[in-house]
Amino acid sequence: MKAPLIAVISVGVAAAAPAVAISANEPVRALSQLRQDAQRQTNPGQASVGNPQTPIGPVTIQNPTTETKRHERLVRRFLKLRNLANRLIARRDGRKPHIARTAVQARWSDRGLRRAIRVLRKRIRKLRASGAGFLTPAVRAMLERIASCESHGNPRAIGGGGAFRGKYQFTYGTWAAVGGRGDPARASEAEQDRRAAMLLKRGGSSAWPVCG
Repeated sequence: MKAPLIAVISVGVAAAAPAVAISANEPVRALSQLRQDAQRQTNPGQASVGNPQTPIGPVTIQNPTTETKRHERLVRRFLKLRNLANRLIARRDGRKPHIARTAVQARWSDRGLRRAIRVLRKRIRKLRASGAGFLTPAVRAMLERIASCESHGNPRAIGGGGAFRGKYQFTYGTWAAVGGRGDPARASEAEQDRRAAMLLKRGGSSAWPVCG
């Protein structure tokens, strides 16, 4: 009867050995957990390695600086002026304007953008002074009818004993009133078109009582 009892006790001890081994690892795991908790409290924005569910902490979004905002305003101003100049030139040449949405000048310095803006403003003033903005498609169509009636579209025509000159039969006084210089019949056809458009905008077709 003693031998079976000893065997049972041995089996019980063997079965309990794994439990003892498992319990022996618990302090190590607890210490590791304490270290991880302390690290998260020290660096709350740092995620634990290997755990995708751990929060990464607050994300900082930097607002644009004052220099960046100033540069963006200069780029927008440059684009606005360039598109205005393109529209004036397109009206002068009777074609569809090219509208720019972005500019390679966005990579320019602020100093370069300011210089380009000054150049564009001067160009726009010259275009407006030359009457480029007046040559819309409707104005061109009306001027073509007037020129066809006045001179058959000939920019070198001279009539009225020399008093009426050029494509639109300007008098010297009318030509000078819209900024023309010298002999209207010797001016380029493009300049005669611009001066006629300025005259048309100023007083309508009354300057051409017969053909207007």
